Amino acid sequence: MAQIKPTESELEILQILWEKGESSVRDVHEILLKTKDVGYTTTLKIMQIMHEKGLVNRDSSARTHIYTANVGRESTQQHLLDKMITQVFNGSAARLVMHALGNNKASAEEIAEIKKYLDNLEK
Repeated sequence: MAQIKPTESELEILQILWEKGESSVRDVHEILLKTKDVGYTTTLKIMQIMHEKGLVNRDSSARTHIYTANVGRESTQQHLLDKMITQVFNGSAARLVMHALGNNKASAEEIAEIKKYLDNLEK
């Protein structure tokens, strides 16, 4: 398993691969263009670097190379969250949660889900 240290741009590409599954550089690039101004060669280079880092797999058997995520969404989220709790919130998950809930409007459904999760933790 690759060491999970994606950059912000790599994380954007991973999000696309997690959602779409197998994708060419062109597929990924067209989705990125919807939200940012990025050149095709930049997308290609980032994906090549991601392959070298082990973040994505590349099927080179066809003329168009097909990429898939080599790291799972859950494990990547967990790694990045653990890193943020340690580095930004001094190891306090409670500070992270209070900060997140204080700055972002949670829906009634999300609040109910959080309460249910907390109830389960207490058991």
